[in-house]
Amino acid sequence: MTMDRIIFVTKEEHESPSNAELIADDPNDPYEEQGLILPNGDINWNCPCLGGMASGPCGSHFKDAFSCFHYSKEEVKGSDCIDHFRNMQECLQKYPELYPQEEEKESPPQTEVFPDQDSFSSPLSNSSDSDSTVPTNSQRAS
Repeated sequence: MTMDRIIFVTKEEHESPSNAELIADDPNDPYEEQGLILPNGDINWNCPCLGGMASGPCGSHFKDAFSCFHYSKEEVKGSDCIDHFRNMQECLQKYPELYPQEEEKESPPQTEVFPDQDSFSSPLSNSSDSDSTVPTNSQRAS
């Protein structure tokens, strides 16, 4: 598995040929392709699966909350970490441009409420009412 490298350049640097030197992957890098949890049980804060949450203005709050959850021994795992997650959430809300709140992708389906069957008359029912807009079988035959 190879990972892309992101290099930031200015407009001026972009206009001329690049002279950036890429460093080859270190096959002995202990964090390369280890996943979220390292073999010794520690958290791999460099894991791309964290989406950069371990860095930035709320990185320390994220690390506190995630570490607390990871190492929690409570019967309901993480129940002892509520304050850490609350602090992290408060920090995230201070930086909405860096940590946008996920919007609901789709609004939940609306449930239609119908009156009781007894008081509900459907225009499709075989009613003998003369003002019915849909003809009944007997009306169609005539």
